[in-house]
This record gives sequence, C-alpha cells and structure tokens, in this order.
Amino acid sequence: MTTYTERDVEAFFDQTLRHYLDFWDSEGVLHTGIFASDEDEDYAAAADRTSAVLADQAGIDAASRVLDAGCGCGNFATYLAERFGCQVEGLDLSEERVSFATQRLASGHARVAGLVTFRHGSVTQMPYDDGTFTHVVSQDALFLVPDKPRSHAEIFRVLRPGGRFACSDFLQPSPVIGEQARKHVYDRVRWNGGFSLAGYQDALSSAGFSSIAATDLQRHIKQTYRVLGAMATERAQITEDAAGRDWMRAFAESCEQIQAAIGRGEFGWGMFVARKGA
Repeated sequence: MTTYTERDVEAFFDQTLRHYLDFWDSEGVLHTGIFASDEDEDYAAAADRTSAVLADQAGIDAASRVLDAGCGCGNFATYLAERFGCQVEGLDLSEERVSFATQRLASGHARVAGLVTFRHGSVTQMPYDDGTFTHVVSQDALFLVPDKPRSHAEIFRVLRPGGRFACSDFLQPSPVIGEQARKHVYDRVRWNGGFSLAGYQDALSSAGFSSIAATDLQRHIKQTYRVLGAMATERAQITEDAAGRDWMRAFAESCEQIQAAIGRGEFGWGMFVARKGA
C-alpha cells in the first residue's frame, strides 16, 4: 500500500483544480450533502444544507473569529462571512486553491472581502498564535492529513479556551479495506486511511477536547455519490469536449465503486462538534 505525504496531497489538489473547474463546477463546490429525503436529488441544495447545519452546530455568530481548516476553494468560509458577518480565515494545503479562493472572493463576493482572508499552509503547522480563534471548522478535508494527531493538536492550540471545533469528515469504518475501495476511494484522492466514528471521538478526546458530539451521516454520503454519479453520466452524454466526457465517465464509474465501498463499510461520513475547556 502506498503511503501518501502532505506533499503528495498538495500536488494532487494543485494539479486537479483546473481540470475540475473546467469540467465540473466553475465555483469549486464539491462537498458531501445532507439530503432532505431519500427521494431528494438536489445536490446543490444538499451541499448548502451541510454548510448551514455545520455552522449551526458550531454556534457561530457575528462576534466569532473562525478558521476554516482545509478551506479548498473558499466556499464555506465565504458563506460564513456572508451569513453571520464574522471574521473568517481560510487555510489550505493547495496553493492553487488558495489562489482561486482569493480571486473568487474579490470578483464575486466583494461585500465580505474585508472579512475573509485565505492563506496557504498546513494544518499540522499553523501560522497562528495560540488562542487566535473562537471556532475552527472544516468540511471534508482533515481526513487527508497524514499526521492526524498533529493536526488535532494544532486545532486545539489555536482555539481560545471555551472555543469550539466543528467538522464534517470522511471515515474509515472498517479496519480492512479491499482493493476496489483502495483504488476508487483512498488512492484516488491520496488518502492513507482514517478513523471510525467512535475512533474519531477518541482521537479528539486524546487531543484534549471535551463534550464531543458525533453524528453518523452514512445515508447521506451514499446518496451524495448516487446523485453525483447520475449527474456525471448525464453530463457525459451531452458534452462535446472529449476530455471532459472522459473525465465525467471516469467520475461516474468511481461514484459506483464508492457506493459499493460504503455498502461494505469501507467508507463513511460523520459530523463532529467538540469544545476546548476553559
């Protein structure tokens, strides 16, 4: 099994950004969605609902100073500033995504440009003083960090006493991962492996967090990839660009394999809210 480093993760997300923006979503949105029902197929609304639920669980308000750890293309950080009027800093390992987030903020979200800042850096060595933030949030990003104990220690360090950490993240429910799941889920995004739902709680507890609430979102992740797979198949049928068509077909195939991995207990999704003691 290949062991991926932070440099591998950084290179992958730098290299794939433009391809993804050109062929899938020019706004850079690809987060797991919370769906209203089993029949719901509105992916965009489901992704927005994840942001709203995570923000509400975190207890963010106008007075908050928030760090979005693994901010990607900056959508969640911008959403928080627009909804609450709070100060938000986005940190991401991919310099290309930070650059895109900064440009997108300036061109399309100028009214909150003074509230949001994006920075290139690692969550295992954050460029912030102790106790800088009232909240640290993250959407489907921290699973990629090879040194997870170090990232949790850094999140704990930059939080103020009484501050909250809230994230959605991918899980490895089973300790044994088959070849297909390894290929289509783990290796596809340079992910070494992660925690079960209970294991994630234990890891946060070991980092010093308390009052750790965990929510299993397994049903929603399976529906996310069912809907995304159908969308990719439909787009491939009407896309004239050969490279784009091939990309969408490959993504649709991966979505099928991802759903199978979820069914076998090799891939999961959860939401966590924890507190740093006073």
